[in-house]
Amino acid sequence: MSKYGTVIWVGLLALITGFLIWTPTHKVFVELTAKFPYIMGFVKFAILSMMGEFLAARLVHKKWVGIKGVLPKMLVWGILGMLIVLMFAVFSGGVDSAASQGLLISECSDTCPLVVQFISRLRRALFISAIMNLTFGPVFMAAHRIIDVYIDKRYSGEKVTFARVIPLIDWGRFIREIVGVTIPVFWIPAHTITFLLPGQYRVLFAASLSIVLGLILSFAKMKNPNNLN
Repeated sequence: MSKYGTVIWVGLLALITGFLIWTPTHKVFVELTAKFPYIMGFVKFAILSMMGEFLAARLVHKKWVGIKGVLPKMLVWGILGMLIVLMFAVFSGGVDSAASQGLLISECSDTCPLVVQFISRLRRALFISAIMNLTFGPVFMAAHRIIDVYIDKRYSGEKVTFARVIPLIDWGRFIREIVGVTIPVFWIPAHTITFLLPGQYRVLFAASLSIVLGLILSFAKMKNPNNLN
């Protein structure tokens, strides 16, 4: 792994990028995403988020190392990816519904000047991103953190339960770094861009962000000296 890690990781990234860029396969990807959103959400996040975890381990340990429990972690990422697909639709529709009831500022019509239309779309995207990341985001990341530590412990030979894992996590640091810094500084702006894009490109951008998501969460975990996060 240490010897060929860079070649494997970069090669896989290049393969995925080529698949998304090449017109015939890009079309297939978009069509499959529209037809099977949950399955594609599972595949994208299972693969790309694990790539983020391997990259995080490389940065922390200064060399490529194996990840304990790769298959169960990929399963967890895939399930979370399916949940994210649903949440994107829920929060987008929720913001539009609230705007239609006068609870949020609605989008400008097509008769407005182009600059005003862009500001209106930007405002809508920001509403969706902020509400999603400030409500669903912390719960999502906390759930992943608990499951991730549980898998690490189990694959280290320890007999643990979720009830025993929860107190091991440094929740104060989680609130400070993830909720207090990562969400407002990175995720809200990143997902604002996501919701500005047309639907077919939004999926691709969200998939690429899952690498960063895996990187941020696993790097925050592994830099703890006790690896308890």
